[in-house]
Amino acid sequence: MEFTANEAVLRHDQSDKNPMTKILMTLLLLAGGAAEAAPAVNRFYGYAYDLKSNKYLYTEVHEQHVDGDRWFGGTIKYYAPDGAPIASKTLDFHADPFIPVFRLDIPKEGYVEAITEVGKDSFKMLKTNDGNTRTATVQKVPGMAADSGFHNAIVAHFDELRAGKTLKFKFAVAGQLDVYSFRCRKTGDITIDGKPGMKLLIEPDSLLRLLAGPLDVVYDVANKHLLDYRGTSNMHDPATGKAYNAHIIYPDQPPKDAPKNLPPLQ
Repeated sequence: MEFTANEAVLRHDQSDKNPMTKILMTLLLLAGGAAEAAPAVNRFYGYAYDLKSNKYLYTEVHEQHVDGDRWFGGTIKYYAPDGAPIASKTLDFHADPFIPVFRLDIPKEGYVEAITEVGKDSFKMLKTNDGNTRTATVQKVPGMAADSGFHNAIVAHFDELRAGKTLKFKFAVAGQLDVYSFRCRKTGDITIDGKPGMKLLIEPDSLLRLLAGPLDVVYDVANKHLLDYRGTSNMHDPATGKAYNAHIIYPDQPPKDAPKNLPPLQ
């Protein structure tokens, strides 16, 4: 099962040190909040923990600009537990529902990755790391997504995934200036905070899966937004410079161990 741009319905949601595992994380630092019936702005938090120790790592602050079922842009800001800003990301889906114009900045690392231009047949990617900037132009093919545009593919094929079909797609990774084959399939059902959820496994559709661990995510069956994420993060441990292996949750209310003074939503 592949997808094309006219199938999109939408609402919702990196460094070289672990390149293969970071490819996966780019897919799904997205999140939940229901679609509105008219142009609106949705704001909500994501809470990130270390997958093994359960130590609180950082807070995501999401702002989504939506029009009906269409998510057409917004921002994600990342904050340390003490409230210090870590990184920021902008997204714009006006040109393509699956391939956004976007930019991720991690200032302390001097790191930038972006899709700077999206045309009818191609798009341009950029990466800055260690003072060096590189670019690449990618030709569009059917069944292609980039960055948070993969969420749109899940939403567009939600019923098919629930029925057990496998979604196969080409994924453009600005952080690697390359394109990879991935697949997504249902692995079960689960209830989180009283909400029925669909468990999905996302992994490379090639021998890359021997090098890069999978992502395990849970989507709300009713609202089709992300409830739970487990896998490699695009934020890094300042002590090691390596990507966190994270568990990120998107509940309606802050968890008890979240920072007392959360960054503002506006």
